[in-house]
Amino acid sequence: MQRVTGLGGIFFKVRDMAAMVAWYRDNLGIDIDEGWNGHAFRWAEGVRPGRPGMTVWSLFTQDSAYFDPSTAPFMVNYRVDDLDAMLAQLRANGAAVDERVEEGEYGRFGWVMDPEGNRLELWQPPQGS
Repeated sequence: MQRVTGLGGIFFKVRDMAAMVAWYRDNLGIDIDEGWNGHAFRWAEGVRPGRPGMTVWSLFTQDSAYFDPSTAPFMVNYRVDDLDAMLAQLRANGAAVDERVEEGEYGRFGWVMDPEGNRLELWQPPQGS
C-alpha cells in the first residue's frame, strides 16, 4: 500500500499579499522569498537519515486558480515515494484524481480531491531530495 512520507507544503490564499508577507516576516520570522511568496523549511528525513527534505510554505493571491476546482483557500502538499502508484491506488479507491501530472526540476506533481472537495497536491521529489 502506498503511503504519504511527509508534509511537502502548505499553501494558502491571502487578500493582501504585501501585508501578509510583512506580518509573517515581522511576527514569526519567516524569511519569505518575494519571487514566489514562500519559504522552504529544510530538514533531514527521519525515516531515511541522510536524505534531505523540505516543507514549503507559500502564499497565493486570493484570485489564484491553482487550487481549482476546490473552493477552499488552502491546499496541502504531501510527499510520496511513487506518484504513479499513489495515483493508481487513489483511482482504484474511487478518488477524484486529476489526470494531469507535472514534471520539472522540483520533481513530479499530481492532484486529488478529498471527499469534502479539498484539493491535495502529491509530490514525488527528484532522486536525492
